[in-house]
Amino acid sequence: MKRLVILGGGESGVGTALLGKTKGYRVFVSDKGEIKKKYKDVLLNNEIEFEDEQHTESKILNADLVMKSPGIPERVALVKQIRAARIQVVSEIEFASMFTTATLVAITGSNGKTTTASLTHHILKQELDIGLAGNIGDSFAKQVLEEDHDNYVLEVSSFQLDDIKSFKPKIAVLTNISPDHLDRYDYKFENYIASKFRVVENQTEDDYFIYDADDEVIAEYLKAHQIQSKKLPFSLTRVMEQGAYLRQNEIIITIDNNQIIMPANNLALEGKHNVKNAMAASTVAHLLKIRKQTIRDSLENFQGVEHRLESVLKINKVQYINDSKATNVNATYFALESMAAPTVWIVGGVDKGNEYRELFPFINEKVKAIICLGADNAKLVKTFSNMVDQVVETQSMTEAVKLAYKLASAGDNVLLSPACASFDLFESYEDRGRQFKKAVRNL
Repeated sequence: MKRLVILGGGESGVGTALLGKTKGYRVFVSDKGEIKKKYKDVLLNNEIEFEDEQHTESKILNADLVMKSPGIPERVALVKQIRAARIQVVSEIEFASMFTTATLVAITGSNGKTTTASLTHHILKQELDIGLAGNIGDSFAKQVLEEDHDNYVLEVSSFQLDDIKSFKPKIAVLTNISPDHLDRYDYKFENYIASKFRVVENQTEDDYFIYDADDEVIAEYLKAHQIQSKKLPFSLTRVMEQGAYLRQNEIIITIDNNQIIMPANNLALEGKHNVKNAMAASTVAHLLKIRKQTIRDSLENFQGVEHRLESVLKINKVQYINDSKATNVNATYFALESMAAPTVWIVGGVDKGNEYRELFPFINEKVKAIICLGADNAKLVKTFSNMVDQVVETQSMTEAVKLAYKLASAGDNVLLSPACASFDLFESYEDRGRQFKKAVRNL
């Protein structure tokens, strides 16, 4: 019996453990932190051996195969030992894909991947048997075990792509690339770019690659590297013979000689970036032979993603907006771009080497006050204090929302769009977003 060791007892780790056990592996789960009770219960009920708050090397280095959680970086000593012992390391998406013949749609990118994956799933589920997994929802491995759908939409991060060997989606989508997570890539942008492009590395000419043709980073990479799959770019500015483009408020999608045209002005999601997300999702749907009317209806009734430009409440004619999912500068760029009223902006958290310059035009034009919400706000204060009259600091979400309430006037927006990770003051971006919504409702 082959021994499968899983590092990390979260959603992907426990899903992999269940699938691995069913497929005949001897499974051991090890987590340096504490495993949540709900996951411990699953492991106990299925008689899967595990440990938490420690890694016992003797029980790990005798593995035939290691699945490591995407949150564990390569620089960790234990990972280096596993590599030195020549033990194969895979990610959950790689492991689960070995046990399914489903059609896989893999969506990656620095921003927009959750919205695009959710929107794609929303369209496809109207006519296909489809699961939504990866960075979102129940783990891919668990779904392969329990439901094995005919199709999957997978939201995949660069960390998940780092540990693939043969993972091959039928359709790969790359929404955009901007500097993010550079602390995991030796602060080299080119390493991060190469990681994102791993989504296409096993594709053949029978597969498809959908990408943003307006993104300079993607365009430069494609000039220098040969890709096997059929390219279906999308653009807001240029006509695309194959792929999607915008013409006077209409989205036009062409694949081979088959064209569909859809109105862009009735999209449920606002903002230019969401036109692109809609183009990507619609191109996938068109490829998978979903009817035009179904695509159109789905784009118009999609509810959006929690913590992504989510309207919370209007109080005294001030709109409160939760964009806690904006964990990098590029995501906040899209948020500020879509603001149509003077904005009180709540920003801050764990800075991943951020460069804020691209936000300056929007700050001059739209932002009336800035609330810095982080354990260390020095860089934000230094960067923005000359640009707006009021820059205030706080370490509490309740306090931040109370300050925003005082600073905003009728007709303004209050926008939580942190441009940073959340781990200094919050458990996760979801925790940060929920605390914001709770504080707004308590005003």
